[in-house]
Amino acid sequence: MSSLQVEVSNRQILKIALPISLALLVPNLNFIINNVFLGHLSEEALAIASITGVYYLIFSSIGYGLNNGLQALIARRAGENRPEEIGKIFHQGILIAMGIALLGIITTFTLAPVILRAVVHHPGTANKAITFLQLRIWGLPFLYIYQMRNALLVGTNNSRLLVAGTVIEAVANVLFDWALIFGNLGLPALGFNGAAYASIIAEFLGMFAIFIVIRLRGLDRQFSLFKKTEWDPQNIRSILSLSGPLVFQHAISIIAWFFFYILIERNSGQTGLAVSNTMRNIFGFFGVFVWAFAATSNAMVSNIIGQGRHDLVVTCIKKIQWISLGLALCVFVFLNAFPSIYLSIYGLKGAFVEAGVPVIRVVSASLVLMSVATIWLNAVTGTGNSRITFLIELAAIIFYCLYVFIILERWHSSLVWAWMSEFLYWTVLFSGSYFYIKKGRWREKKI
Repeated sequence: MSSLQVEVSNRQILKIALPISLALLVPNLNFIINNVFLGHLSEEALAIASITGVYYLIFSSIGYGLNNGLQALIARRAGENRPEEIGKIFHQGILIAMGIALLGIITTFTLAPVILRAVVHHPGTANKAITFLQLRIWGLPFLYIYQMRNALLVGTNNSRLLVAGTVIEAVANVLFDWALIFGNLGLPALGFNGAAYASIIAEFLGMFAIFIVIRLRGLDRQFSLFKKTEWDPQNIRSILSLSGPLVFQHAISIIAWFFFYILIERNSGQTGLAVSNTMRNIFGFFGVFVWAFAATSNAMVSNIIGQGRHDLVVTCIKKIQWISLGLALCVFVFLNAFPSIYLSIYGLKGAFVEAGVPVIRVVSASLVLMSVATIWLNAVTGTGNSRITFLIELAAIIFYCLYVFIILERWHSSLVWAWMSEFLYWTVLFSGSYFYIKKGRWREKKI
């Protein structure tokens, strides 16, 4: 059997998922390190970072949606043992990503200032966030190319090669954060904006490292990556058909989170924003293992269907689900046993820790539910029916936004009640995905 085709086993799952975990862990670790540095700078900097971080995450998640669709297509061609088609698909994905990056940059300089000044309660917070974002957004093209190359490596069962770019990006981000925020290594002390420059440099270096790895390992020749670079309408349509709904899905998901943070700023002020920023870090850092298994679910389900082994799809999903759930339960126990230790790394005390401990308990429990829901949702993507994935996400977002609006804007409830929205969100995602897979109509879908 060709090495491009996968088997349904725990060993195969871990072989794919563990390198993805590292690849996802480092960007999120970088984000946490940014926040740790900013927390030591001031509570205000940590609070503003919650808004700027979620804004940039909107565009990052759009790239992640494109990445998921591209990954499913590449994995399907790998399962069909058609390596010559992989390079064609990859190049068209890069062209689409660069178009989206251009739109993201234009939006940040035109619409974002208007929106932020209108919805953020404190003008000073809005102005500092705008200045930061108009620097930070220039890293978007590098991030998108990095994400597309990740799709290529995961979709072709080469996820172990993600490690090099990940490590280089991590080291660069920590080094330049320390140097540019506080003025070390002879560089200017740029404070809050130093984190933007550091992240751009790290994203460029991570992208470049992955490019070198692909060349050195001969993947460019194996998949004909640089032979056909012109616009290909047929493959463009295939990618947009599968990735389009995923792009909207991930975008509206993070936009809803942005909406949540705006309501937190209006209802709970600077401390509420700072605490919520650290909660997002929990999903970012500890959730990377869950997202790694979710990406594995996407790739393996698509590959298995490409092999014509439809009867193994549910078995594969369940195997991945139990491993993901086990890791999430370990995280749940750790966070509930040592909540103050986690909060102490941000260098803030008093009201910050007092408000954060009960919220950690809610977030850690919702992470357990997330560990199952994301596996089934990404399995739906792997079947090729991304429109169903989008509709499931849309339903979850509607319930989520209604809940947080009522809780925060109408009832002015506590931060703990606000974060209970995660239970509602993940329950809807799991229910819709589970029933779609069990119904079996995905067997008829061709991509």
